Amino acid sequence: MHALSIPTWIIHISSVIEWIAAIWLIWTYGEVTQNPAWRALSFGMLPALVSAMCACTWHYFDNSLALEWMVTLQAAMTLAGNFTLCAAAWWIWRSAQESVDS
Repeated sequence: MHALSIPTWIIHISSVIEWIAAIWLIWTYGEVTQNPAWRALSFGMLPALVSAMCACTWHYFDNSLALEWMVTLQAAMTLAGNFTLCAAAWWIWRSAQESVDS
C-alpha cells in the first residue's frame, strides 16, 4: 500500500465511489423517464468502473509484478469502456432525435 500517498488514495477511492453513484443515478433517471437509452449508459459505464478497480487493486498490492496482468486488463477495460460509452451516448442522442421528430 506504499505505492500511493494518502491524498492520492483518497482521490482514487472517492472517484470509484462517485462513479458507482453516477451509475446508480443514471439508472434511476432511465427508470423515471422510461428511456432505456439512459439505462444503457449506466451499463456502458461498467467497463470504466472495472478499469478503476483494477488500478486500485494493483496499487493496493504495491504494484506487484505478479499482478501486472491487471494493468493489461485495466487498459482493455478502458478501451472497451470508451466504446460502450460512445455507443450509449449515440443511443441517447438517437432517442432524443426520435422524440423531437414525433
